[in-house]
Amino acid sequence: MPDQTRIVHPSFKPRVVRTPEGEMLYPPDDWDLLPPGDAAVTRKVKKAGPSWTVQYKKGRKTMSRGVWAPKENIQRAKEEVSQTREDPAYQRKLAQSRRRRDKKEAEYVADFKDSVLEFLAFDASFSEVADKLAEAVSAHATPVGSGTVARTKRIPVEERAQAAVIAWMRHQTSAYDRMSVPRVKGARREVRQQIARHSRDLLQKYRRGTTEDLSTCPLYKALYPNP
Repeated sequence: MPDQTRIVHPSFKPRVVRTPEGEMLYPPDDWDLLPPGDAAVTRKVKKAGPSWTVQYKKGRKTMSRGVWAPKENIQRAKEEVSQTREDPAYQRKLAQSRRRRDKKEAEYVADFKDSVLEFLAFDASFSEVADKLAEAVSAHATPVGSGTVARTKRIPVEERAQAAVIAWMRHQTSAYDRMSVPRVKGARREVRQQIARHSRDLLQKYRRGTTEDLSTCPLYKALYPNP
């Protein structure tokens, strides 16, 4: 019986894994593979005894294929986690945690929208347009798991708001999604930069309150498709 916890990599053969050094390992017959997806069960299995965590690279991300461990440890961990989750006290604690998370998320969405409005700074005559744009950008950018710039913590929220507005306009007020961009290094970045400049010029007109006929304005048409 292996007595260590280690990181291994998948192979093309069933019930065979590789060490980082390339050595082939065969899980014991009384071991099973716990699929990824339930962090609580995985933690218990790893604490219970020897295990092999199967990892692989996908781009820059490290992904999991699961954990090899004794079948009895996996089954015991599943039963313990299931009992814990059925406990009324656990359910109450979970509900409280969800309420706190929902409140925090609502506060972030509100702060993000305020940052968008601050960046837009439209003339008072276009305050309704500004609010509608801020609402649209926030709805698109802030959902958890959206993967948009609004969810990153690497830059201040003010910068996230600006980037989110430009990204929304790129897809909603330009032909970017229908463009055929040459597969040349830097070509797509150059196109995005050009569209961003046009978007900023358009926003500046709303700030000055000097937009032309709204019926031909791509931003206004995106926000009010059926006037």
